[in-house]
Amino acid sequence: MSSSFRQAASIGAAAFLLASCGATGFDPDLRGWMPGALNTADAAARAAPRPQPDDRGVITFPTYQVVVARSGDTVGSVAARLGVDAARLAQHNALPANAPLGAGQTLVLSQRVAAGGAAAGRGGIVTDPFAGQAARSGTTPAAAAKPAPSPANPAQHVVASGETAWSIARKYNVSVQDLAAWNGLPSSMSLRVGQRLIVPVAGKKAPDPTAVTTAPGTGSPTPRPPSAAQPLPSETTAPAADPGPKAPTTDLGATRTAASAAGRFQMPVSGSIIRVYEKGRNDGIDISATAGTAVKAAGRGTVAAVTKDTSGAPIVVVRHDGNLMTVYTGLDGLDVAKGDSISAGQSIGKAGRGGFVHFEVRQGFDSVDPEKYLN
Repeated sequence: MSSSFRQAASIGAAAFLLASCGATGFDPDLRGWMPGALNTADAAARAAPRPQPDDRGVITFPTYQVVVARSGDTVGSVAARLGVDAARLAQHNALPANAPLGAGQTLVLSQRVAAGGAAAGRGGIVTDPFAGQAARSGTTPAAAAKPAPSPANPAQHVVASGETAWSIARKYNVSVQDLAAWNGLPSSMSLRVGQRLIVPVAGKKAPDPTAVTTAPGTGSPTPRPPSAAQPLPSETTAPAADPGPKAPTTDLGATRTAASAAGRFQMPVSGSIIRVYEKGRNDGIDISATAGTAVKAAGRGTVAAVTKDTSGAPIVVVRHDGNLMTVYTGLDGLDVAKGDSISAGQSIGKAGRGGFVHFEVRQGFDSVDPEKYLN
C-alpha cells in the first residue's frame, strides 16, 4: 500500500469524524450513507413542509395548536398577541416568561385560541365520559368543540435530560433537518429539558418548490440547500457565549390549599402541576409526565367506565366511597378494565406522548378542585 494512499485514507477518516461532530458532541447519523443492506435511508423519510401559520403565527392541528415566533418576539409578546396567559405559556414550554425567542421558533399553546386571536376554552378536547347523563337545573351538557381541520396531527415530544436533536430524530425515524425546520431550532441544534417539539409526519415527499402554488403574501417553500444533504466541511465553530435560559422549576407545594394536608387521594403521577383547575374551562389539573410513566389510582375504588377521547386515547373513571369519582386521561395503554376493584397506588395504565396526564375529581357528576382532595 503506497504512502499517498494511506495519507488520503487518513484525511478522509478525519473529515468523516469532524463532519459527525455537532454542537452537542459526537452524535453521527449514518442513515443513507451506505449502499445495499446497510442503507437505512427509508427509516428517515422526508417529511412534508410544516403548515403555513395564520397572520398571528398560529398553526392549528386537530388536537393542539402551536405559534411561530417572529423576529424580536418574547414569550410575553406572543402571549399578548394571542390573548393568553404569559406565565402559563412559558411554563408549558419550559421557558422563563421574559425569554427572547428566535424568528421561526415554535411554542406549543397550553390552550386553544379561536380565529381572531381570542382565547377559546380548554387547551385540548376530551370527550366527557358523563355525556348523556341527566342534566341538572334544566341544562344540557355542552357539546365538545370541534377541532379545526388539518392535514395531519404531528406527535409532541417533551425533551428529557441527555437527549439531542439527533437522538430524537432517530427515535421517530425522521431527519434531523426536518425536525429543526418544523420547530425553528437554532443552527447549533441546542435543546432544553422540558422543551416541547413537534414531530414531523414521516414518510411524505416534500413538494417541488417550483410546482407549489401559494397564496399571495405567504411566500414560497424554500428549496433544500445542498449543505443539508452533504457532510459539512471541516471547521471549528466557537460555542455561543451566553448559555440558553434555564427551565423554570415548579414548587408543587406552593399551589396546594390548606385542605390538602388532610386529602384522601394521592397524586396519580409524580410530576409538576402545569395547569390548575378552572371550573368550566379546565375541570381538573394537568400533571407533567414522561411518556410511559405508570399512572396510578388515586384511591381505592371500582373502575366505573372506560371510554376514549376524540383522539382515541383512553379515559378511565374510578368510583370511590362518598359519592366521589376520579377521572384519568392522557393515557396510552391500560392495565384495568371496567368493573375491576382496584387499590390506591395500583397501576391503571401508562402516560401517553402528550407530556402530561389530566386528572379530575367529581362529586357526583360535578367537577371539584382536585388539589383540595390530594395528600
